[in-house]
This record gives sequence, C-alpha cells and structure tokens, in this order.
Amino acid sequence: MAVWDDVVGQERVHAQLAAAARDADARVTAEARRERPPDASKMTHAWLFTGPPGSGRSTAARAFAAALQCTSPDRALGGEPGCGFCDGCHTTLVGTHADVEVIRTDLLSIGVKDTRELVRRAQLSPAGGRWQVIILEDADRLTEGAGNVLLKAVEEPAPRTVWLLCAPSIEDVLPTIRSRCRHLTLRTPPVEAVADVLIRRDGIEPDAAMAAARATQGHIGRARRLATDERARARRATVLKMPLRVEDIGGCLNAAQELIDAAAEDANQVAEEVDVKETEDLKAALGASAGGRMPRGTAGAMKELEDRQKRRKTRSQRDSLDLALTDLTGFYRDVLALQMGSEVALANLDVRDALDRIARASTPEGTLRRIEAVVACRQALDSNVAPLLAVEAMAVALRAG
Repeated sequence: MAVWDDVVGQERVHAQLAAAARDADARVTAEARRERPPDASKMTHAWLFTGPPGSGRSTAARAFAAALQCTSPDRALGGEPGCGFCDGCHTTLVGTHADVEVIRTDLLSIGVKDTRELVRRAQLSPAGGRWQVIILEDADRLTEGAGNVLLKAVEEPAPRTVWLLCAPSIEDVLPTIRSRCRHLTLRTPPVEAVADVLIRRDGIEPDAAMAAARATQGHIGRARRLATDERARARRATVLKMPLRVEDIGGCLNAAQELIDAAAEDANQVAEEVDVKETEDLKAALGASAGGRMPRGTAGAMKELEDRQKRRKTRSQRDSLDLALTDLTGFYRDVLALQMGSEVALANLDVRDALDRIARASTPEGTLRRIEAVVACRQALDSNVAPLLAVEAMAVALRAG
C-alpha cells in the first residue's frame, strides 16, 4: 500500500507532493554520490496544508513525510518515493521514525517554550541521512509569541529540515510565516471516497460506512468514530433531537443542559483513558513508594500535570460541543434543502421524519436565522462565553426561528 492511499479525494495535492518527493529524493541521491544536485524547484523547506476539518491535512503531511524518508530500492528503477513498505515509510506512518517529529496539542494553544524546543530540534542534522521533518498539526494554535519564534526557523532553515504546517485556513497562520511556505489547499473528500476508505482500511460494513460518511459530510476522522463508537452515535442522536425540543422555554433550557452534559461526559471519557496512565507513569518516574507516597520536592511536577490535564479536559469539552454544533448545522442545512426543493444529497437521512416535520413547520428564512444562531453560538464559545449561557441563548433563538 503506497503512503498516498489514505490521502482521499486530493488528486491535485497528491500530484504536487509526489513531484516534490521525487525532486527531494533526487537531491539526496546526488549528494550521497557527491554529485551536483539537480534543480529541485518542486521541493521547498516549508509547506502549509490548509483545508476544512476532515479534509485530511495531517494525513497528507504524514504521507509526504513518509515519501521524503522512503528508502525503497525501486526508486533507482524509476519508482515513486512513498512505497509504504520500506523501513522509512513504515516507521514514519506509525510514528517511530527518528527524523520525523509530529506535534499536536491537546491544549488550547502552543506556547513559546514548546516552540523553542521545536526550533532547536529543527537545527539538528537528520540521523538517517535524509530529511529532518517537523509536522505541526495545530499551527493555528500557536500563540503570537510562539509564531514569532517559529518564524526565525522557517526563515533560515537548516539544509535538510522540512517544516509541514497544518491549519484550517491560511488566515489562521501569521502572514510572515505563510509567506515563506508553499501553500496547498485540501478540499472536503467526496462521501463515496470516505466510505471506501472505511470499508477498505477499517473493515466497516458498506451500509454503515456510507451512512457514517454521509452523516459527517465527508469528514474522515468523524466518520470513522461514528461508525465504530456507539457513544458517538448516542451523542449525535441527542444533538439531532434538539430541534424538536425547543417548542417552549422549558424545553429550550432542558435541551441546552443536555447538550452541555453530553459534551462534558464525552470529555470525561476521553480524560479517563489518558489521565490515569499519565499520573501513574509520572509517579513511577518520580519514585513513588509502594504505598503511593510521593518523595519530597515532587509536588510541583504533580501540580503541573494536573493543570495540564485540566486544560486538556477543557479543550476536549469545547471540541465535543463544537462537534455537536456542527451536527446541528448539518441538520438545518438538510431542512433548508428540503424547503428549497434542492436535489443536494441529505446528510441526515436517518432522521428524515424530523427533517420533514421542521421543514413543513417553518420557512427558508427562519431556517437561515436558525443556522445563524448556531454560528453565533460557536463564535460566543470562541470568545470564552460560559458554554451553558451560549447554548441556552442559541436554543431560545432556535425556538424563535
């Protein structure tokens, strides 16, 4: 399986990255033979991958990193880098390659301290002799100070270092950084292509794969979770009941509380899977006694871990709530399609009765106002408005239509 197989619905991006990988491979080969490197105009030291959530930004970046590290002997016979089977490709894709650093954050931002460590790492020569690759999956979460620290490294890169930055849009990255990157825009993959990936790679039944891909409107990660996680399906069912429950003020407040509770439960489940292991590992590293008593002078390290876990839980709850609002937007998008007689495929066929009911009871203008209310709620959450207050205001606006 080539490394590009999971880059779904991005033929243009695939072609550009494959061409750059060939140029990069030709350069490494020439330098190893002490020959003059060819003109590698299709390869550059910094790339910016942008696209809507679920478009596969980080997947494309990882595939490119694997192609840069490919050591397949077929390259000498004209084969394309990125075979998917050699040691370089395999270790990159599973996250164990010594020269590929993948940075993602479970916090709300990436600060100066972490970025300085990245910049230090980027100055090292690759251990394997090919490329030092830094994949920053959440470049949009860099603070302004962290972005300024990164700018220097992108501006004056080490000869064999490649930066791969991922962000939802080009506006989410400092202008000074994006001007020094080659920009690639990814699109939302077709529903059929996402379903095919779920069937081929994850072994999901065709009907379930198509339903999940359609419900998430082409978001690969969400589609996989929806098809494999019963809790995700239950949470989505709770969200899609909300439009039918806002007929009075009491219903609005109850529906808002249920939405917040569902997001909190989702965040708690994610935290439980990680926090306990992290805490136990740190205690063991600090030399905790058999009875769990910590040595003197370790309270600061434990407090730092607790603070980090608390911030991660806050982000998980916000992410879960944002996902719920995305599902709600998709519901009203389907309602609007029915009201306008559009032939666009519906995303939420499993709740067609509810869609028909809301469509008959309202007007297209009212549906647009409801979509605007959901958008306003997301903006309020981004501005750190109390989640319950923001969702209650949205629920009341949904009732008014």
